Amino acid sequence: MPESVVPGPAAWGVPADTGTETDTGTDTRAGTDTDTAGRRGPRGRGAPLTALQVLRRLDSGPRGLTDTEAEERLFRYGENAVPEWNAPSWPGLFVRSLRDPFTAVLLCLGLVSATVSAWGTALVILSLVAVSCLLRSSGEHRADRSMAALRDLVATTATVLRRTDSGGEGDQPRPREIPVDQLVPGDVIRLGPGDLVPADVRLLRASGLTVHQAPLTGESAPVAKYAVDAPGEGDVGAGGHLGVFGQPHLCFQGSSVASGSGTAVVVATGTRTRWGAARSRPGRRPASAFDRSVHGISWVLIRFMLLTPPLVLMANAALRGRGLETLPFAVAVAVGLTPEMLPVIVTTALARGASLLARHHSVIVKRLPALHDLGAVDVLFLDKTGTLTQDRPVLDRATDAHGDPDPEVLHWAAVNAWWTLQLADLPAPDALDEAILDAAEEAEDVAGTAGTAGTAGTAGAEGGYEGVAALPFDPVRRLSTAVVRRPGRLGTHTLVVKGAVADVLQRCALDDGERARLTALAAREADSGLRLLAVATAERPARRRDYTPADERGLDFRGFVSLRDALAPTAADALEVLASRGVTVRILTGDHPGTAARACQDLGVPLGPPGDGGVVTVAPGDGGVVTADRIDRLTDAELAEVARRTTVFARCTPEHKARIVAAVRADGHTTGFLGDGVNDLPALHAADVGICPRDAVDVVRESSDVVLAKKDLTAIDHAISAGRHSSGNIATYLRITLSSNLGNVIAMLVAGLLLPFLPMLPAQVLVQNLCFDAAQLAFAYDRPGAGALRRPTELRSRAFLRFITGFGLINATADLATFAVLALALHTTVDGSTQAAFHSGWFTENLLTQALVMLLLRTSRTGGGPVRWAAAGLAVTGLLLPLSPLGPVLGMPSLPALYYVLLALVLALYAAGLAVARGRHERRHEPDGVSVAAQP
Repeated sequence: MPESVVPGPAAWGVPADTGTETDTGTDTRAGTDTDTAGRRGPRGRGAPLTALQVLRRLDSGPRGLTDTEAEERLFRYGENAVPEWNAPSWPGLFVRSLRDPFTAVLLCLGLVSATVSAWGTALVILSLVAVSCLLRSSGEHRADRSMAALRDLVATTATVLRRTDSGGEGDQPRPREIPVDQLVPGDVIRLGPGDLVPADVRLLRASGLTVHQAPLTGESAPVAKYAVDAPGEGDVGAGGHLGVFGQPHLCFQGSSVASGSGTAVVVATGTRTRWGAARSRPGRRPASAFDRSVHGISWVLIRFMLLTPPLVLMANAALRGRGLETLPFAVAVAVGLTPEMLPVIVTTALARGASLLARHHSVIVKRLPALHDLGAVDVLFLDKTGTLTQDRPVLDRATDAHGDPDPEVLHWAAVNAWWTLQLADLPAPDALDEAILDAAEEAEDVAGTAGTAGTAGTAGAEGGYEGVAALPFDPVRRLSTAVVRRPGRLGTHTLVVKGAVADVLQRCALDDGERARLTALAAREADSGLRLLAVATAERPARRRDYTPADERGLDFRGFVSLRDALAPTAADALEVLASRGVTVRILTGDHPGTAARACQDLGVPLGPPGDGGVVTVAPGDGGVVTADRIDRLTDAELAEVARRTTVFARCTPEHKARIVAAVRADGHTTGFLGDGVNDLPALHAADVGICPRDAVDVVRESSDVVLAKKDLTAIDHAISAGRHSSGNIATYLRITLSSNLGNVIAMLVAGLLLPFLPMLPAQVLVQNLCFDAAQLAFAYDRPGAGALRRPTELRSRAFLRFITGFGLINATADLATFAVLALALHTTVDGSTQAAFHSGWFTENLLTQALVMLLLRTSRTGGGPVRWAAAGLAVTGLLLPLSPLGPVLGMPSLPALYYVLLALVLALYAAGLAVARGRHERRHEPDGVSVAAQP
């Protein structure tokens, strides 16, 4: 085999110097014009190769390879195996969780506290870091174990033609079963019903071959495959919209043979196959919405924390002459600003939401932050099949040559479907024939119920007729024929022909004008989203010899059978709910534009306004659909602009899907993508959160963030609601904690400069933080208000900075007012002799104000819930701890009754100020620091 020949690229069917290779390392030039995800504008094309040229490039022949040649190629190219993806171990997940920026800062603060001998602070901080990492790694490890058993859809053995070297060129090839990992490029293999395609192959011969490509494309219907000597653009068959997977002469590893047989030459093995490339190089995903938001907020706080200790040290040294003895207090102030419970709250809230989803809705969240991303999703991309529509067609209507309803047309179509199924000994009817038979049976039942003699129906198809012969559907002829003997016509046979409109009309006895009129009528129906089959009959004298395709001529045209995709039963309601939650649905499909638009219209999904270029008008007054040819002419910025006003993108290749998702994401939206085939991998990686059904191909399940029990929009709605629930609780925690902490830090810095003593001892700061942290755990179990579930949620650092600054100043004002209250209650000046009383009074006031903040700034203001109980416990602790035996131990004596009276007045004013400020904030800004994503 020549060294210049690399299996895969040139062997597909076009010269090696045309086209490009995809980012997964697999060539896309198999007779198509598919380009990479990064290419823009027109694409080059090359002349297709014949089957003989492909064999020559592979240095092979129709008789296959010799054993020696196979051994040499196995040594050169390696085994036909794809690498297994091993889930990371629990220790690995634990270490990886330490890479979170905020967790890393907490770890540093804990080490600094230990360095200055603040052992209590260090122990608390390091314990929180350990608990957070433990919760996060355990949750992700459980999700990985739930997916571990869903693997291996690749064949184990293959039938290959090999020759021995003893007989030279005259030796005849012998079919033999070999392990699939021993296949090499150039091997000639045989495929039969039920076989799994063991490598990427090009067909040399085929007979009635159909292949299931659902693991690769997500399309459930089998695709017809047949050998063509020099494939061209017009030879893509019914699956042409699937790009390279729709090429009739190509079969791919991971697919399976539904019917028929074939002989093919192996053109790519191992990681050079589409399947292997997808598994071996999943690609690095960009930062998700959760990563961006948490990192943004974390770095704002990190700057504050790094700045606080030096400021405290310098201010105390300059104004009070204090030295390093204030370092523990400076570290305690920095810790006081830190929302220590953030990793624990985030992990607990997300893990709890993921657990509830898995338990009640069978939705597996593999990556915990993906649950937040789901809550932030405002644009959801999905395919039409399986989500908006079911994987089966249904009859729309049967019409005559003038477009008027005609039940006779359905009757003849059912006769063809029934007797073709019976006489051709097919294992089961295809989806179109099954839809026709179901509709005919229903029409027969309706006619029987009405007491009339119906002519259509399965009973009419079999009863009274005698089957004579059948010519089953052929992907080249694109039609099928049933020959029957009708009652009362013993000397006559009736040919009933059904198939593609153009092929049936070509065989009918029509003049050119009538044929053109019928073709135009069919084109209008197809543009409206219907699939059309033409039906024709012919009377022939009875005979004994076999019928052949040559007899399919001089037919009498009967009419059209129109079919449409059956709508998913829950799709309409789920779309309405998603719209009410602020989620915009975008359809990315490889289907005909009219088919996709028809499904959207039937479900009430609004289409974008028609434009120029690739926007296809479905019907007068309807919206438009952007097709792939226009996408190729757009820049990323132009594509994002088009996506804002377009609902359906049709004729999309995998690269088109990924580019559309990336453009919308770059436009400032949080995106979700639902896919189930290997061709969906680029778009899954481009989205903020990748979603797939449980029955998706294993490589897609391994790459997705969320796995649904079934491909159902209702399950996605449940997942989005759970994500918003968790995100709302995290936002509430951050809003309350940061504003309260910032107020305390400001008050401590000011008091440290005004008072002749430290405003609070490090041990008291630590106990206060412990009490507040314990109460904050309730936020992970809170029920956010209904408003939080009605809009996409994304944590924005600027919104939080505005919020915590305003409310932190209010909190600091209340803290500083407490100093005046203490001075008035104690009837003394502020000096060193009164510092213990000041510590006690301020400790009590801090816990009471934090309890008020928990109640007044939470998202939901109704119901009891854990937050109210936690706030009540915090307030009781603040009042009773100085009066308990622990008070003197912590240096906090009891206070006079006047202090509590004056403190109640301060708290009342503080609560009123919080209420007024919250109302103004909600009127002027996005509520709660949670941004409402703009609608595209």
